[in-house]
Amino acid sequence: MDVRRLELLRELSERGSITEVARATHRTPSAVSQQLRVLEREAGLPLTEKAGRGIVLTDAGRALARSATDVAVAIEHANALWDEFRNDPTGEVSLATFPTGGQMLLPGVVRRLDEVGGLTLHCSDRDPESDDFPALTADFDIVLAHTASSAATNWPSTELAAVKLMTEPLDIALPPGHPLAEKELLDPEDLIGERWIGVPWGYPFERTILDISSAAGTPMNVVQRFGDTRVTEAFVAAGLGVAILPCYTAGGAYRSEILLKNLRGVVAERHIFALMRPDRAERLAVRTVVDALRAEADAVVAANLHRNPPRAL
Repeated sequence: MDVRRLELLRELSERGSITEVARATHRTPSAVSQQLRVLEREAGLPLTEKAGRGIVLTDAGRALARSATDVAVAIEHANALWDEFRNDPTGEVSLATFPTGGQMLLPGVVRRLDEVGGLTLHCSDRDPESDDFPALTADFDIVLAHTASSAATNWPSTELAAVKLMTEPLDIALPPGHPLAEKELLDPEDLIGERWIGVPWGYPFERTILDISSAAGTPMNVVQRFGDTRVTEAFVAAGLGVAILPCYTAGGAYRSEILLKNLRGVVAERHIFALMRPDRAERLAVRTVVDALRAEADAVVAANLHRNPPRAL
């Protein structure tokens, strides 16, 4: 079987439609369909079947798509071994990041990679719901993702390589002059009756707000929801509510206008991972970027230890 046709089948299993495969591989839909029909003749079994207006993979198609992943991993592993012999981690690597992750990690990563030479990192910002981060690995070599889970259980797919980079505490953001400003640590009960500037449903911080509600025994009053923490910070600084913010990047332009308080009684943290397709994770250039991400994440955590002691639970 032709490896390139196998790769098209794999793309169809991950993207779900001929149109999306054509877009991603810079082909026409008819060309993709033609190549899949050739692969089906080579396989000697139906690989797809109609479902509504589209098509889905048969059991045989899904099995062959999994084999296509194994083939891709083996090819990239062989290429990576050759690059290691040549000591040549060159090439282009694409990376998607959620905004605060990019703010926190990418400037330092790019500086580290400047010392490598011959490797170009192309970065883009994306901010989907937690469950939607894996889908980005179809279009990017590395996807920076965050989740409320300490393990990559949010992304159970076996077609995914997940590298844990760091755990970042989450703080309660208050406006100056707030009645809770004098407390060193906040308890869930302290936050009953507060107006919350929350996040869209499905974003990691929503889990923490729900945990606070559960610990306090009453729902929290979420009056606004923003995906962009800069908007959230502006609302808090204006005295329009309290919020959960990632403590390593919180404040921004409003750093002097926002008070950050640790929370006890609830695990308030997010976990940051690098997600990749398993074949792309084999590439030496990709592994070099992941190593830089790990080193920068370690440096960020170390720099913040003095102002972020372990949480009291």
